[in-house]
Amino acid sequence: MTTASDDDAPPQSAAAPSPFPPIADYAFLSNCHTGALIAPDGSVDWLCVPRFDSPSVFGSLLDRGAGMFRIGPFGLNVPASRQYEPGSNTISAVWNTPTGWVTVRSALTMGPSRGEDTVTPHTRPPADEDAAHMLVRTVTCLDGSVEVELVCEPVFDYGRTPAEWVLVDGDRYTADASGAGRTLRLRTDMALGIEGGRVRARHVLEKGETLYCSSPTTGGGRRSSDPL
Repeated sequence: MTTASDDDAPPQSAAAPSPFPPIADYAFLSNCHTGALIAPDGSVDWLCVPRFDSPSVFGSLLDRGAGMFRIGPFGLNVPASRQYEPGSNTISAVWNTPTGWVTVRSALTMGPSRGEDTVTPHTRPPADEDAAHMLVRTVTCLDGSVEVELVCEPVFDYGRTPAEWVLVDGDRYTADASGAGRTLRLRTDMALGIEGGRVRARHVLEKGETLYCSSPTTGGGRRSSDPL
């Protein structure tokens, strides 16, 4: 029996195996101000705030050190299913773990208008529900119990400036990340811990329980209402 020599084998691409998911596997969310790309494992790998043309705060789509934001079952990276909820731009992922089932929903949302839009001024009549733009993520346990993990690690200005985190007024459920002249606020009902440039939380969710995390995606400068 003969075998081909290594010299006869085609050269291996420097990009194979790639650590990045295929671009077609990303889910796209938008609120008409900006857009987010979410990987199959539940990580927000691309988000610019407050506008599409602003510097990214999550950029691991291009560089694994440029920031990400994941919430989902601890230790699992592949959901059982993932789809847009009918008639919406909400992505819903169902996860089957050894101890139970959960569904994770993510959306860039809009709320009631409270004033003029200074982020992306309109050239058309604005709608009533055209302000309070938010990145909202919820996790609901469908059966059993599931350990859920949240990891949020923004890196400002296209991955150039790591975040500096502080808990707001000693509250374990609200934290601000600052860098590159911007402050972002994360709110959740999971107790947060700061680990350098990231915050992390873990919680065991029982059947019928729901948890959330959210942040505005409008604003500018060093204000607590700035995006995440």
